[in-house]
Parts: sequence; structure tokens; C-alpha cells
Amino acid sequence: MPSTRPTLSETSASYRLAFEDPDFIERPEARGIRFQLELLKADLILRENQVDHTIVVFGSARFVSREDAEHLVAQAVTDEEKSRAQSALINSAHYESAREFGQLAATYNLQQLSPTKRLHICTGGGPGVMAAANRGAHETGDLSIGLNITLPHEQHPNQYLTPALCFRFHYFALRKMHFLLRARAIVAYPGGYGSFDEIFEVLTLVQTRKILPMPVVLVGREFWKKIVRFDLLAEYGLIDPTDLDIISFVDSAEDAWKAIARWYQLDQSDNGRAQARL
Repeated sequence: MPSTRPTLSETSASYRLAFEDPDFIERPEARGIRFQLELLKADLILRENQVDHTIVVFGSARFVSREDAEHLVAQAVTDEEKSRAQSALINSAHYESAREFGQLAATYNLQQLSPTKRLHICTGGGPGVMAAANRGAHETGDLSIGLNITLPHEQHPNQYLTPALCFRFHYFALRKMHFLLRARAIVAYPGGYGSFDEIFEVLTLVQTRKILPMPVVLVGREFWKKIVRFDLLAEYGLIDPTDLDIISFVDSAEDAWKAIARWYQLDQSDNGRAQARL
């Protein structure tokens, strides 16, 4: 009776099917294949779920809700804890604004009969502003998309994402490409290095006509005009004055939504059903 034990050849790494061999897939020479897979997987799933257009929301991962900030204030004992808690309470206004914006976008979407007219909330899938915008959409009953990223420290998707639309990326470049493939507007709250990286990439791509113009709405006028002197770039001749028209500065979720509505001429005709010229 022939032996059923695998031969030495069958147990060797070279004998594994290429797509079932993690050692092979993770080789530097296979980086291009990994790029393709990260591009293809999310694209196929989003198409299957009829996600054609998104509003991408950027902002700090460090902001917490007003409720959580008030809890921190109540629990603070030392001067340092009290100072941090008070800062968290002040910054919670951005969290609550992003949550409201998610609700506004979701409310609009739920009035649309055609999936191609909807503008779904898409974030980096993490905490802070990202969780807030996803939360607003989720609580209103709409899809909520997250493009998470593997980082050296532990990173988990927030609890407000639609499970089937929660993605994880290894490459920042592919993640940012997915942010923009379906983006029809960018809404940015105060944030750190990551938020600035994402915002300036969008501005560069619009300026150089690599992507079609879209509304880029910066929420928190005082913060943005203090942190980045966009006007000085034009004054020094480093950008064209018309490049400033790409950006809108607002101070509320409602005004952020109005900026997008004006751009796409959204209205409430047709018996109250919002219409989008997308």
C-alpha cells in the first residue's frame, strides 16, 4: 500500500502555492503584488456595496466626546490632570462638530433613492474626529467607512464603522489613494502630522490637476489661519492667488455641509427630497 506521508519535496517551501506562501508574498520583490492587492480588495468591496462617492473627514485622533471629557474633568486630581482634562473638554467641541457633520451627511444620503447620489462618510477608521464622523453617520442609519492602517503601536478600528466597510492597509500610499478615488469633498478638523499630510496631498493634487477640483473644507477658522498662513504663500508668490479658492474656512458642521451643498448645488426641491448634481 503506497505511503500517504508527504514527501520531502511536498513539505518544502518551494512546493507551496504562491498565493498561499506568506514568506513569498512578504518578500521585497513581491511589493508590487502587495500594492495591487491593497488597491483591488477595497475597490471591489466598495463597488459591491454601491459606494460611489464619499466625503472624507480628517482630524485629530486625540479628541474625545464631551461626555468623556466631562468624566476626565470630574476624575482629575493633580494640576496636570486637571489641565489635560480641561484641554480635552475644550477640544471635545471638535468631536461633537464632526459627529454632527456625519449626521448631516447621513441624513442627506437617506433621502436619496439612487446610491450614485449619496455621499458616504469615510475616515481613517480610528478614534477622535474619525470616530466622531463615523458615529454621526452610524447613529443616523447610514453606511460608515473606515480605512485603517497598521502602525507600530496598537491601532483598532472604531466601533461605529460598518463591519463590511472596515479596511486595513499596510501602505500609507495605497490608503491615501483609496481616500481620493471616491472622494467628492474633504472636511478637515484640527489635527497633527497625519492630518496635514493628507490635506496637503489633496491640495497638491487639485492644484496640479491630477484630480478633479472638489470642496476642501477646513473646520475651525481660527486654528487653520493661525497654524497655516495660506495667504502668505500667495503673497510670496509661492502659489497662485486662485489656488486659495480651493479652500473654504468654516466654524461649524452646518457651514461645512453648506459649503459642499453649494459646490454640488444640492437642493430640497422635488417634494423635499434632496437632489445632487454629482
